[in-house]
Amino acid sequence: MYVEKPMVVFLDKLASRSPEPGGGSVSALVGALGAALVSMVGNLTLGKEKYADVQDKVEELLESSEKLRAELQSLIQKDTEVYADVSAAFKLPRETEEEKAERASRIQEALKLATEVPFEIGEKCLEVAQLSETSAFIGNVGAVSDAGVAVLLAEAAAQSAALNVKINVNSIEDREFSQGKWARIQEILEETAVLRERVVKLTYEKLG
Repeated sequence: MYVEKPMVVFLDKLASRSPEPGGGSVSALVGALGAALVSMVGNLTLGKEKYADVQDKVEELLESSEKLRAELQSLIQKDTEVYADVSAAFKLPRETEEEKAERASRIQEALKLATEVPFEIGEKCLEVAQLSETSAFIGNVGAVSDAGVAVLLAEAAAQSAALNVKINVNSIEDREFSQGKWARIQEILEETAVLRERVVKLTYEKLG
């Protein structure tokens, strides 16, 4: 798994001609970075006498951000796996009508799975953005800039995930599936944009 290897391994592979990892994995990584920053704000607040009245909330924040970080880390790898399935489906034989039908069916199935991963990344990035707002409100003011960076990363990752959803749904014949996924992703982008604006504004206000 990429997360268990030096970062340079991921970056070198990303920069190469290899079709994976790609934008989906990058969006998951960026989302995980945002979640990690939320955790950092939480850890820099936990146990501080000045923030004694929000310790319970900080503990909840940390539990949520660490759960999200773990999930997004796993999606870095998952995205490479579903892309491999799409690639394999396109390479299936198509000499006979039966082979063509099987290939087409497998491609559609693989594209749906390949859509689900960036879609899930987008959903989790929205959650990271929501947590970044909480961390900006209740977290250690000395780390509020990290809450601001977290929301910026969350929105960027959500936008990146949306691009990967779009490129897949364009080729999916099940329009109900495609339209449903795309409509929800649009809502996610709208929500993360609102959160980004609020959190960045709050961050600058606290920085003075």
